[in-house]
Amino acid sequence: MPDRIADNVVVTLDYQLFDEDNELLEDSSEDGALIYLHGYENIIPGLERELTGLRVGDKKSIVVSPEEGYGEYEEDAVETFAFADLPEGIQGSLEVGMLLEIVDDEDMEMVAEVVEINEDGVVLDFNHPLAGETLRFEVTVSELRDASDEEIEHGHAHYPEGYDE
Repeated sequence: MPDRIADNVVVTLDYQLFDEDNELLEDSSEDGALIYLHGYENIIPGLERELTGLRVGDKKSIVVSPEEGYGEYEEDAVETFAFADLPEGIQGSLEVGMLLEIVDDEDMEMVAEVVEINEDGVVLDFNHPLAGETLRFEVTVSELRDASDEEIEHGHAHYPEGYDE
């Protein structure tokens, strides 16, 4: 059993996530603990770096800049699509604020938020919803364990039976 967070350690983390206005965005007491394999870029870089070396029971407040989080907001990631370019039958179900899964020409899956619907088509924002945000995490390390060979090979934690990611 590892005594500190380091590469190849599976970490279970209780947390609260706040935005710049101190608004609570996520709470693991409602959404479930975060379980991840440390050192494999499974979480945002600024958070992973600050967790390194913590022990079970440690609590820490971590502020993550956009560069170390979900990136800066990019205006060129907002695009207008003609209705003819969208999947058939979707036009009538579009609503501002809804998220769409889009598959590009190279079969890469992306998520976009509908930000506007007009006579020209639909305006989609491909930025992560937290892009450009400075975030604050209040974390408590609740469990550490050595990763299995299979988890290391796969590059991510395997969740215990019954865990709903």
